[in-house]
Amino acid sequence: MRTLIFENSVIADNVVLTAGHCTDGAVAARFWTYEDVSYDNVPYPLYPFGGPGSGAIEGTAYTNPKYRSPENPYGGGNGLPAFSYRDTGVVVLDEPIVMAEYAQLPAAGLVDTLKNKTGIDFVGYGVQEQIMAYPGQSPYDRWTGPRIRMYAPSELVSGNFVHSAEYMRLALNPGGGSGGTCFGDSGGPDLLGGTNTVLAVNSYVTNVNCSGVGYSARVDIPEVLDWINRFLP
Repeated sequence: MRTLIFENSVIADNVVLTAGHCTDGAVAARFWTYEDVSYDNVPYPLYPFGGPGSGAIEGTAYTNPKYRSPENPYGGGNGLPAFSYRDTGVVVLDEPIVMAEYAQLPAAGLVDTLKNKTGIDFVGYGVQEQIMAYPGQSPYDRWTGPRIRMYAPSELVSGNFVHSAEYMRLALNPGGGSGGTCFGDSGGPDLLGGTNTVLAVNSYVTNVNCSGVGYSARVDIPEVLDWINRFLP
């Protein structure tokens, strides 16, 4: 039981799309709209992210009922990708957010029509650098950096793979001219390049260095779209 604090896609004036593993177990949600949500940049008594009346918007979290379902096609259990099956969540805000435009849901099956190396835009507040503070420090604990909302271009690694019906596979290769996702970017939108169409939400990376490829839960699956649309006005 926890309160959820996150930054993800606003798809209607009071509906936010995120990852199922972000909403799972949450009893409340708080949507923070500031560009910089670093702990050190939020003064007391708002530390660490603020509360009611401090610029955050409260809401109620919902998790896709198929999330981590034992009926998933990957055999159940805690391994990947079974661990993140149908990794989508929604938050219904207590008050609306007025925006010039909102993120758009994709047409059903859109991902299947995209070519290899189709441009993808990442957005997220995740960690940004690794710093060795002491000898023997765990690689997971080295990740740090200000929690500033960042944009990064990437590309789709398309083609059929063992779980392509449920996930997008995306390049995480900053050294090759593209950006990537890492810890803390979960639930952030994977946008069709140059548009506000959400193809998928960030789900998991495959190694501690957040390099190579990452996987995002597709939202263009008809059953997933049907579930999300239940929350829209």
